Amino acid sequence: MTETQARDEICRMGRSLFERGYVHATAGNISVRLDEGFLITPTDACLGFLDPAQLALVNLAGEPISGAKASKTLALHRRIYQATQGFSNAPRCVLHTHSTHTVALSLLGWPVQGLGGQAELLPPITPYFVMKVGHVPLMDYQLPGAPQTAQAVADTLAAYAAQGVELRGVMLARLGPTVWHDSPAAAMATLEELEETARLWLLTQARPAPLTTEQLHGLQQTFAARW
Repeated sequence: MTETQARDEICRMGRSLFERGYVHATAGNISVRLDEGFLITPTDACLGFLDPAQLALVNLAGEPISGAKASKTLALHRRIYQATQGFSNAPRCVLHTHSTHTVALSLLGWPVQGLGGQAELLPPITPYFVMKVGHVPLMDYQLPGAPQTAQAVADTLAAYAAQGVELRGVMLARLGPTVWHDSPAAAMATLEELEETARLWLLTQARPAPLTTEQLHGLQQTFAARW
């Protein structure tokens, strides 16, 4: 894929995800690995209205070459590409969204027990989830763009790889899924399957409990919340 093709594909993906409700406002980011660097969506950009010329181009060290300022998740994208170089299908695209059902599932607070005791987002409830997505470790909450997240994801990738499992995604608690694949189209399909599986799982579960009276009082006192 040439740089021009990659720019067009990122914009096509962003528009498609936005129009179908997988991303909203300025949430989410997309990157594509090139031979000498990366293209990534700008920070605080709406994926539904991307300009190919404004996509951030950075070198392999993450240093800017051209375009707008890169997404604050650049460090995470770079670590994923580095940690998956030896995979059978080395990723060429990393995609992060704040898609509704996966985020809602991470809010419930009852993760699945996964490989090696690692918390995971979902059990293997459908064949296509198993085939197209696989294990999705649930990462502890960190601030958006926190450098600790990149290291934690890299460590998790290594831990699963040591057990013979090549991950295709992780779930950042309260933020959203990050998935990757060997092409932009395949990465988007992975995200779609993950979101659909989360939706199915939620449809079969009881609703989460509301905030307690004490928690509501804390919001009222601290932020003047009305309830």
